[in-house]
Amino acid sequence: MWRDRHFAVFWSAQTLSVLGDGFASVAVPLLVLQLTGSVALMGLLTAAAGVAAVVTAIFAGVLVDRSDRRRLLIGCDVARALLFATVPVAWLWGPQLWLLYLVLPASAAVGMVFRVAYVAAVPGLVDVERITEANGKLSASYAVAAIGGPLLAGVVAAAFGYSAAIAVNAASFAVSAAALVVVRLRQERLARTATTLAHLRDELWDGARFLWRHPVLRSLTWLLSAFLFLTYGLDDVLIYHVRDNLGGSEQTVGLVLGVAAVGTVLGSLGVAPLRRRFGFGATWSGSTALAGLAVAGVGATRSLPAVASLAAVYLGGLAVGAICSLSLRQEVTPNHLLGRVTSVFWATHYALGPVGAAVITWGAEAYGVALVCALAGAGASWSPSPRWPLRSLAGDPRRPARCWA
Repeated sequence: MWRDRHFAVFWSAQTLSVLGDGFASVAVPLLVLQLTGSVALMGLLTAAAGVAAVVTAIFAGVLVDRSDRRRLLIGCDVARALLFATVPVAWLWGPQLWLLYLVLPASAAVGMVFRVAYVAAVPGLVDVERITEANGKLSASYAVAAIGGPLLAGVVAAAFGYSAAIAVNAASFAVSAAALVVVRLRQERLARTATTLAHLRDELWDGARFLWRHPVLRSLTWLLSAFLFLTYGLDDVLIYHVRDNLGGSEQTVGLVLGVAAVGTVLGSLGVAPLRRRFGFGATWSGSTALAGLAVAGVGATRSLPAVASLAAVYLGGLAVGAICSLSLRQEVTPNHLLGRVTSVFWATHYALGPVGAAVITWGAEAYGVALVCALAGAGASWSPSPRWPLRSLAGDPRRPARCWA
């Protein structure tokens, strides 16, 4: 796949962008914790960003299916570069906590449009039988970048401050936008007929009908929505646990997150052979159950190496399940509907996430990390029984969509 220049550039640009995201994922929560000392306020910021993403997801698919996807990706990267750049500029006049509650929701909204366009763009880069492999390679390289991002973020934050780490994220979006200029996608049929609100509503319903009438996609949507409710705030809880409960420094937080990202690398590289060997159902169910058990273990230990290792297991299981789900949607959904189907899926999938983030982080502050992780892990480790229809799914994406059920 490296011989495909357009895929290679797309792959490299998005990996760099994720490297920058690693800076923000460490710097922003630590910045809020430094200014307020409250993990609940960290969760509130995460929830606000989640609400913005959910609202945007409702309409993002229509926009993606009516637009040139490459140009849309470039525009989203430019917008996020400008948004994050405002933080280090504003911090020149002192801490501006209120600004984070504007920038993060806005960037989350733009990021949701980008994610829908990104999912719809991948089938325009590779053949259908290579979609799972492409998603696995993209996710693996992202995870490698996610290892370096938190590690470097901890060093930069300690040396130059949290706002400097956020500036690195802004720069990564700018570079990614420049790289995407040379990428070309295969021509796809776009939905350009809507001219009124009624037409837009009908376009959105086309995607919703496809998703809800497909038995496997419908089941996955509900299951993943419940899973996200239980896990959406866990990044904040993990940072709080390492920093406050275990006495870790900024560098320690970055190191733990970097080690944990190794799990994503391994899961991403292993998902294609696992799916070929065991089929979709067993691979998805097993990885989800493993991730939940690891979450329960995180709160039960006070050893930093053990926390990092369990977080790696959690992220590995999460990567396998997420790539399976994403690849299935890309394989069975007609290209001209892919943006809208993805949009409806994520609007439903993320709907309970902000509430979950607020509940999980509040619970961690009020009742302790151990209890919250035990409850979240127990709920997340639930998976469909072996009799669930997904068990029979094979790994060949060329089978007709009705056979996936």
